[in-house]
Amino acid sequence: MGPVVAVLLMTTGLSAPAGAVVGAASPKPTVSTLVPSVTSIPHEGGDVLLSATVSMSDGSAMPDGTCQFISNKPVSGLPASVACVAGAVSYGVTIPANLSTKAYSVKFRLAVTGTPGSKPVKSPWSDTVMRDPFLGQASAIAAGGAHTCAITGLTGTVRCWGANYQGQLGNKTNADSLVPVTVKGLSGATAISAGPHHTCALISGGKVKCWGGNYEGQLGDGTTTNSNVPVTVTGLNGVTAISAGGDHTCALLSGGTVQCWGYNNWGQLGNGTNTSSGVPVIVTGLTGVTAISAGEQHTCALLSGGTAQCWGRNGFGQLGNGTYTNSNVPVTVTGLTGVTAISAGGYHTCALLSGGTVQCWGRNGFGQLGNGTYTGSNMPVTVTGLTGVIAIAAGGDHTCALLWLGGVQCWGLNGYGELGNGTNTDSNVPMSATGLTGVIAIAAGDVHTCALISGGSVKCWGRNDHGELGNGTNTDSNVPVSVVGL
Repeated sequence: MGPVVAVLLMTTGLSAPAGAVVGAASPKPTVSTLVPSVTSIPHEGGDVLLSATVSMSDGSAMPDGTCQFISNKPVSGLPASVACVAGAVSYGVTIPANLSTKAYSVKFRLAVTGTPGSKPVKSPWSDTVMRDPFLGQASAIAAGGAHTCAITGLTGTVRCWGANYQGQLGNKTNADSLVPVTVKGLSGATAISAGPHHTCALISGGKVKCWGGNYEGQLGDGTTTNSNVPVTVTGLNGVTAISAGGDHTCALLSGGTVQCWGYNNWGQLGNGTNTSSGVPVIVTGLTGVTAISAGEQHTCALLSGGTAQCWGRNGFGQLGNGTYTNSNVPVTVTGLTGVTAISAGGYHTCALLSGGTVQCWGRNGFGQLGNGTYTGSNMPVTVTGLTGVIAIAAGGDHTCALLWLGGVQCWGLNGYGELGNGTNTDSNVPMSATGLTGVIAIAAGDVHTCALISGGSVKCWGRNDHGELGNGTNTDSNVPVSVVGL
């Protein structure tokens, strides 16, 4: 027998919400949908709280009757029926443990019989409760302004933690969370990207869903209404990569073109205008794109020949074309060849070159270009002493690199410990993050950083006032700490 998943069904004498299901008799019982507290549990089980509201349509006392608990597939220990009187009804359900790689899902509903012989009233089916053997293992991570997200499990579940005041955690609340919570109603995620106040996921099949702040249309659903659950980006198909910027978002399509949406005051949508758009628009004259990255107010693309183009705000030289002139169409980064990856930060940009070195350009007030100075540059400069790099991530005012041996080095602003080297001192040259091995991916947020470790665990460091480090506290850390449950 596997472990027990404790399930509690609450029945009260409160009035049911409008539109509740009713029976044939008068007065009639009404019953709302069963709502599970979580929709994903690990293979060894976990507590799931199911709640519903049962009442009489005329507000009278609940008569003695029966409640029948129904599942859409066999569940051992599910009682055929129990007495259903005013108050609480609880029951335990055993969902068998399974250490295999197969997922298991089940839905529940409640059937209420008000008086003997009357027709039962059934609730709608609950959301699916999934037992996922790899729920606690991350396969991708993204760091935003003050929140972090990860794709976990077999079914492409997304879990997020940290700031949630605009719904960027996607769990149908606006409450911050110090530990990972599951994004509501989302599965099949293959890529994830987080901006300062919004998050987007690429879904298998090439669609994109976004959630969080939408005041500039960055969710792409044609509105400017925030959403604390995922909404589908309008008119996008065949997407292969996504990137969430400051208040805009971009998508790479299978044909090598790019579409962007959201805030466009600096031309960061790249469509030749400075008009914001709540739906995707095509970036002008851009083909053969293999990767994209959206920064605070600019965007960059890696082209198939190993060159890069950028567009948007250029007040710090972050477009890398030797000027400080904003551009609402793509411009070529000067003197850059052999590029294999690109990352746009707050007001700077970095590129990984084929030989494992890194070049950066733009703002450098905190040393985020990594060239041993604090002088900005509108053309690429080489990061000092860095070789063997396989991935890069540009944050608000800091930058990090993943080395081929699994270590991480960071440089730039370090006021909250976002460099992870055990100090809070800025550095204009790379510094090793403390105690990290086996890292396979990195993500840099505004003032925090995270690393995905082989095996699926996640560690984060830096600012933590909203819980963006995911370790169950609000305490900043200048060394990596483990995210709870991953």
